[in-house]
Amino acid sequence: MSASPALNSIDEVIHALAGVGYAAERRLATAVFLSLRLQRPLLLEGEPGVGKTELAKALAKVLARPLIRLQCYDGMEQREALYEWNHAAQLLHMRAAQSRTDTDAVEQEVYQEKYLIRRPLLQALQAPAPGAVLLIDEVDRADEPFEAFLLEYLGEYQVTIPELGTQRATAMPVTILTSNRTRDLHDAVKRRCLFHWMDYPERERELAIVRAQVPEAGEALANQIATFVGRLRSQPFASAFQRGPGIAESVEWAKALVSLNTLELDPEVIHDTAGILFKQREDVAALAPLVNDLLTPEETT
Repeated sequence: MSASPALNSIDEVIHALAGVGYAAERRLATAVFLSLRLQRPLLLEGEPGVGKTELAKALAKVLARPLIRLQCYDGMEQREALYEWNHAAQLLHMRAAQSRTDTDAVEQEVYQEKYLIRRPLLQALQAPAPGAVLLIDEVDRADEPFEAFLLEYLGEYQVTIPELGTQRATAMPVTILTSNRTRDLHDAVKRRCLFHWMDYPERERELAIVRAQVPEAGEALANQIATFVGRLRSQPFASAFQRGPGIAESVEWAKALVSLNTLELDPEVIHDTAGILFKQREDVAALAPLVNDLLTPEETT
């Protein structure tokens, strides 16, 4: 793996992310730059599909660092995030040492690092230079005790393993947390992070994303996709849907339209591919009567 490049300005962050296909507006690039410069975790909140997870992936490519992902969910336990012991190997060791009389020494031996199974947090702390990018994805899906468990890592880049002591970062990891805001995170977590709210992109940024991710789409089709999806999210149309399509859906829709050899949008192809833009039956049904209005160019004054 090549050496991690230095990003010495906000403009360099924007340019580097664009080089791996991620179009970042300046406020987001500023948050990334400060997170790297200040060595602070970055908490990204926003609706699903606005590019939070993709930013972590793009940053790992830019920095030439491995991406380590911790996917959070309800009921997640500390051992699934940090470490657990290989109990089968420990048991075999103890059986092999049954003839020995120094039982205390045998018990200490089973807590060697060779019996340690490293999970994402510990992997990130022990990653060799230049370090890893740790993505703590959808942290709002975990419960409050798990948030409290994260505080030591977020504040000091270290964790405590009772049998081995405090484990500090070998090389400082870049840490990105994402939240869809299904619930509010505790203030203690927020205080340890820089914060950025990610909204749906402006039309020109969405167009840049579609063209970067789906270069096979012609200029006219990419423009139509960006305009159509932008109108879906705007009033009065947005109020007809439970949730508007995210950037991920825009990109996937563009890929589907290219696969169908679509040159320009029309009501039939929109109807046939509505399940890519929307994931709820009610939203697909609500789209049908609005298609002609959505395709009608906005009047300019």
